[in-house]
Amino acid sequence: MSQNGWRKSSRSGGDGGNCLEARVAPWRKSSRSGGDGDNCVETRVAVAGFEVRDSKLGDSSPIFELAATDFTGLLRAASRS
Repeated sequence: MSQNGWRKSSRSGGDGGNCLEARVAPWRKSSRSGGDGDNCVETRVAVAGFEVRDSKLGDSSPIFELAATDFTGLLRAASRS
């Protein structure tokens, strides 16, 4: 993926014709994640709310899709702990 979040379709030809690109929201690591790699959570904006994953697992992490109200509840619960 490029720095600006655009991905070129794998079906686009090498000659520049028939190119399709889609933009994917970048993952953002929690400011509460420790520098030692523990307790790392990443989020990104999704169509229906937010997506959350374990940054230690990277692309192999399961992705949890949360509605905006559920995501807000998660943040409130995390701030109390």
